[in-house]
Formats: sequence, C-alpha cells, structure tokens
Amino acid sequence: MGDPGTKEVFRLEDLQATGTRKMGRKHVLSILVENEPGVLARISGLFARRGYNINTLAVGPTDDENISRITMTIDGAEHPIDQVTKQLHKLIHVLKIRDLEPEDTVARELALLKVDADAHTRQEVSQLAEIFGGRIVDVARRSVTVELTGSEEKIEAFEELLKPFGLIEMVRTGEIAVQRGRSET
Repeated sequence: MGDPGTKEVFRLEDLQATGTRKMGRKHVLSILVENEPGVLARISGLFARRGYNINTLAVGPTDDENISRITMTIDGAEHPIDQVTKQLHKLIHVLKIRDLEPEDTVARELALLKVDADAHTRQEVSQLAEIFGGRIVDVARRSVTVELTGSEEKIEAFEELLKPFGLIEMVRTGEIAVQRGRSET
C-alpha cells in the first residue's frame, strides 16, 4: 500500500481483492423432503454445523400432502456447495435435491411493505406500487401496505423508492424457485 502521507491512488478492485469476503454464485437449492416433524431442524442444523449461512429459506407443501419443498439460497463463495448436498442426501427424510441454475430458473419473492402515507402522499405511493406491479392490500389513516412479488432486485429497488415516505415495516418471504420447462421436481 504506500507510506503514510503519500498520495498513492488505490483502485477499488485492489481493495476488494484483499478483503476477506468474496461473493460467489448464489445457489438456489430445491429440496424435496418427507413432511415429517423435525426435518427442517435437521437440515438447517446440517448447514449451521458446517458454517454455512442460509440467506433465504421457504418451506411449503407440494401437490402430495406427504412431501414438502424447501427452497433455500446460499452464497457459494464461502464453501463448496457439493459437500453439503452430499451430506443432505444422507439424511433419511430427504428425497431429492436440485441446485437450480440461475439462467434455468424462475424465482420470485413476496414482500409486504407498510409505508407512512397520509391523504397527501397516498396517491404517490399508489402510483409507485402500480409501476412496480404491486398492489395496495391495506389502507389505514396514516399508512398503506403494499404487496409486491418479484425478484430480489425488484423488491430492493421498490424499497429504496419508499424510504423517503417513511418505511414503517417490511416483511419478505424469501425466494421460491422452480426450474424452467418440464422437469420431474
């Protein structure tokens, strides 16, 4: 780096290369499991024991009441994802695991955003919601709640536009995803 007091110019890329955190490909895991008590705890425990951070997690039923689908997103830069998927296959209630490729995946997230909006600003918030494909699902005297479905980037962009109004509360589901085209999962 340079001596103290020098006017050496640093490039952002050089500083990021020396940092400890690297960003890798986001992995979206679609896991079919038997709908049994404790399965989610065992799966999340497996990730925790190996030092993985689960960025988003969504669990729901499938068309078969005995099977649930767990969709989780994980940053793949910190640890190799294949190691943990091999461990997942060993769990007794795990039926199938798929690491969905981003270009072959349709992924969405749901967000509810409660915004400070009085009679004067309500129309502007409503117009923003309409532009983003959201809809107003609740109106109170001093606030409105907007429902928005879309990509993580879309929701974050909408959130940034609402901050000047006063974002009271936001709830997000976490990403759910399905492989494009015809597949067996």
